[in-house]
Amino acid sequence: MISASTEIRVRYADTDQMRMVYYSRYFEYFEQGRSDLLRDAGLPYSRIESLGFFLPVAEAYARYIKPARFDDLLTITTMLREPPQARVRIDYEVHHRASGDLLVTGHTCHSFIDAATGRVRRPPPVFSEAIKTAFSNSR
Repeated sequence: MISASTEIRVRYADTDQMRMVYYSRYFEYFEQGRSDLLRDAGLPYSRIESLGFFLPVAEAYARYIKPARFDDLLTITTMLREPPQARVRIDYEVHHRASGDLLVTGHTCHSFIDAATGRVRRPPPVFSEAIKTAFSNSR
């Protein structure tokens, strides 16, 4: 497994009328965590795109356990539990930094899309090698 940790402070604009983080904002937090995980593995989105691939979300899920509120400091833990095949699943946990409480869990699944043809492809060898190296280094 490889993982990354991202800290996000809840902005006022992230909250709804009930003064809680609006549910869809967590998917934006997941995206930040995913970007950090890939960057840490040496594969920022810009590199993936330069290889001629897109990595769109094919599935997204979140389970809301406790609310976060304005100015809370959150820790997003992003995990890749196994090397990708044609699809990659990335898992997330959102914790309240001060209390350590688990607020949200979720995952996203992504397909590798050939930018030129729009067709699903296996990950490019550079991606697979970088992930394999990251897995080896995490043990």
